[in-house]
Amino acid sequence: MRFEFATATRIIFGPGVLREVGPLARGFAPRALVVTGANSRRAGPLCSMLREDGVNAVAFPVPGEPEIQTVQQGVALARQENCGLVISLGGGSALDAGKAIAAMLANTGELIDYLEVIGRGKALAEPAVPFIAIPTTAGTGSEVTRNAVLASPAHGVKVSLRSPFMLPRVAVVDPELT
Repeated sequence: MRFEFATATRIIFGPGVLREVGPLARGFAPRALVVTGANSRRAGPLCSMLREDGVNAVAFPVPGEPEIQTVQQGVALARQENCGLVISLGGGSALDAGKAIAAMLANTGELIDYLEVIGRGKALAEPAVPFIAIPTTAGTGSEVTRNAVLASPAHGVKVSLRSPFMLPRVAVVDPELT
């Protein structure tokens, strides 16, 4: 029997570890796209911490299940704002959207080319830009997986963007957030 296990490069767990995100982020890039759930105000404390550590943060709310168009909008905003880092704070939807945005920031072509089922299922050629996952729910496990589930309303299905290149660089799991 052969077995292989891959997960986030680094997992930081414990009450209050959210306070460690600023210095971690600063080590990756000076500008971060912060992907949140529908209420981006919940990321206010995180964005303040990032700014205190010299990282400019641009919030990007994901109002519900991430759709292909949502990821495309996030990629466009991150490029416009010169973000070299993606941080997701929220549930599985925010984390999946963030992973997909980070992947597409580093890869050329259209998102649809990389999607399973409705696309070509093309493999990502480049590792995602650095991605920090901060879950606020304890159900999806998205902070330690290498895929993002995206909805395609046009096709009426959910599909995956999947690659070992999509594993978060750091998962910050703070039980005070869940």
